Amino acid sequence: MNSDVQIAGDLLSVAHLLPPVPAHPSTVAGFAGLARSLAADRAAWAPLVRYDATTRWYHRLRSVPSAGYEVWLLSWLPGQGSGRHDHGRSSGVLTVLEGELTEHATSGGGEVRHALRPGAQRVFAPGYVHEVVNDALTPAVSLHLYFPGLTEMPMHPSQHAVAAEAAAR
Repeated sequence: MNSDVQIAGDLLSVAHLLPPVPAHPSTVAGFAGLARSLAADRAAWAPLVRYDATTRWYHRLRSVPSAGYEVWLLSWLPGQGSGRHDHGRSSGVLTVLEGELTEHATSGGGEVRHALRPGAQRVFAPGYVHEVVNDALTPAVSLHLYFPGLTEMPMHPSQHAVAAEAAAR
């Protein structure tokens, strides 16, 4: 008995029948996959990492204006944090490369805390408010992919400030 490949031929060898492979991601899963593949290429990002005792260090790893996204590499010494913020009209993928980070976000009126270890990813949409902090005793490194590229990062009062203001009323 003949197989389908013997009868029809190998469909993968007929290039015009295959959908074109996109040059850049176009879905949330695609962007998360791109972030994972960049994270796996340690030889590309590890030599670039620097640490700054006064503030988080950051470096634009990739900017692809034609596809509308950019990728940033950040380092966090113990105690450093982002402050409570959103990313304007940008969606994003945060991927932890080394160390441990803590994300504080609001959900259902309360604060949610996520411990993020190497390989952990957080995906967020425009308007998502969170704070990322290195609560650990060792440095951390993370990769941040934004689509479209990051043009604003509005700051928000901390949850503690909001609670104190509500209690004062």
